Amino acid sequence: MTSDTTRTEPVVSPTDRLRELVTRAEVVLWDFDGPICRLFAGHPAPGVAGGLVDWLEGRGLRALLTEAERHTTDPQAVLRAVDRARLGRGVVAELEERLTQEELRATATAMPTAWADPLIRTWTAVGARLAVASGNSPRVIGAYLAGRGLAECFGPHIYGRDPDPHRLEPGPHHLDRALDALTAAPETALFIGDTPTDHEAARRAGIPFLGYARNDRKARLLRDAGAGDVVDSLEPVLRVLRARGLPALGTGRHRDAAAPRARD
Repeated sequence: MTSDTTRTEPVVSPTDRLRELVTRAEVVLWDFDGPICRLFAGHPAPGVAGGLVDWLEGRGLRALLTEAERHTTDPQAVLRAVDRARLGRGVVAELEERLTQEELRATATAMPTAWADPLIRTWTAVGARLAVASGNSPRVIGAYLAGRGLAECFGPHIYGRDPDPHRLEPGPHHLDRALDALTAAPETALFIGDTPTDHEAARRAGIPFLGYARNDRKARLLRDAGAGDVVDSLEPVLRVLRARGLPALGTGRHRDAAAPRARD
């Protein structure tokens, strides 16, 4: 008789992996536009981006943009491009304010992401600490959350676009700010985002990542970027949370007790 020396590693099902992510998270960091709502559902982002490009053209600054940036559907790509040109804080600040005003208009027709509201409330009820870490304006995020009755779930922990647009994702700046404020170690947190840049920011911050993809295209982009945990609905996350609760909350290490994190 020959001994079988071949060992196979146990296969972790997607459900078990989701349960592990959810039940271990003491701190939940949310991207805003996508996981919490579709900010530009009724005020389309391509039109906003085009308006910013037109504003630059009216000031003779259109040449600052590449051909792709002139036709982008992402308003923040226009803002980053202008910041890259290093024209001075005045132009960037004025463009950022224009973008903020467009985002504020968009909140009136923003579409809540299915299951996001009850998930946020349930996670808060079982003791998790929540924060928003996003490239959108903190004024916009605060206005939306207040309108949905969710502001108390996040308290002061809204970390959005600041006067330095180069700190937008994929850099982990907003995530670092949230962890510092919550005195949380990266491994005790979970970041919910919907773009490859969200995934990259989480990777660089050392935070477990859960991708939310509302369609196949977004799911493919996330998986191609290396995201291993992706859901097409927040409902299974809520189901896991309601079924298991989070009895271990408060037992993890805080940031000040954690080992220093390596940087890329």
